[in-house]
Amino acid sequence: GAGLHVGHPEGYTASDIMARYWRMCGFDVLHPMGWDSFGLPAEQHAVQTGTHPRATTAQNIANFKRQLRSLGFSYDWAREIATTDEEYVRWTQWIFLQLFKQGLAQQSEVPV
Repeated sequence: GAGLHVGHPEGYTASDIMARYWRMCGFDVLHPMGWDSFGLPAEQHAVQTGTHPRATTAQNIANFKRQLRSLGFSYDWAREIATTDEEYVRWTQWIFLQLFKQGLAQQSEVPV
């Protein structure tokens, strides 16, 4: 969807509580937000509307981010990542190639 539903803040609340607790105890806490923005919903929306997934994904991320900020979660927005970011894709592909070259990744047909 294009915005938060009740299940989103419910799941994010626990990590926010823990991040705040450990900060209050004097620890440095890594509490970033990431967007798993590839997938069937973005592809289907693109097919149905003729809108490029990059545009709708950027709009959806901006809307989710606005809504999450309004709820007061303590995310480190400077460490935000999105799986559609070209640098993210470049590095995940590089890591996969290194694993493949070492025989640690393979392509095969398996029953699911």
